[in-house]
Amino acid sequence: MRQARFEDPDGDVRYGELFEDGTVRAYPKQEKRLTAAEERFDRDDIELLAPCDPSKIVCVGLNYADHADEQGKAVPDRPLLFLKPPNTVAAPEDTLELLADRQLDYEAELGVVIGQRCRNVAEADAMDVVAGFTCVNDVSNRDDQAVETNWVRGKAFDDAAPLGPAIATPEAVPEDAAIRCRVNGDLRQDSSRDQFIFSVPELIAEITSYMTLEPGDVVSTGTPEGVGPLADGDTVEVEIEGIGTLKNDVRIP
Repeated sequence: MRQARFEDPDGDVRYGELFEDGTVRAYPKQEKRLTAAEERFDRDDIELLAPCDPSKIVCVGLNYADHADEQGKAVPDRPLLFLKPPNTVAAPEDTLELLADRQLDYEAELGVVIGQRCRNVAEADAMDVVAGFTCVNDVSNRDDQAVETNWVRGKAFDDAAPLGPAIATPEAVPEDAAIRCRVNGDLRQDSSRDQFIFSVPELIAEITSYMTLEPGDVVSTGTPEGVGPLADGDTVEVEIEGIGTLKNDVRIP
């Protein structure tokens, strides 16, 4: 099952099940579960929103050996972590309004959506706090990232974290789910989540040993090799098996 968050024709924010044809079977207003009285909306009648409303996105750097190699970095001995704040979130099919005069790279990533407030979670219990998985594009400003140690300018600018199109339940996303990125239809990244250096349970255990995660927070698990620059007018797609495709146009002044 894939849960979407959307604005209905009345302007209300709703939740529902997203189908392959783009239609949504909506939960009753103010509910996050299906009942016998659900409504169904055509794709053209709704606006898809980011599937969750995170207080923070905890991102993982260099979680694929091939990406570490293309960046000229050593494989870390513990997860390399950084944060993206809520202003970075963009919805499926939003036009990303990005920075001028910077090298801006796409990064296809599997996002882990947290389902309950948690701290100090053991690896063995980590999947108990996971609501599901979504697609993330960790858009990165390489020029400023290269000269900063905290990566605020490099990672935390507006529209730097498109999410969506939905949250897939964990059982819907295979352990070896394909992770791909296309720019203007050309395949740029093609890997699998089974290539992670640090697994999802390892990441959750490490992150929650330092901070509390809230419902709707996202752990973005790193990107494989093949990252590259975006240009004004590009269309970028992040596709993950079992979740769907996150598609955005790009505008760079």
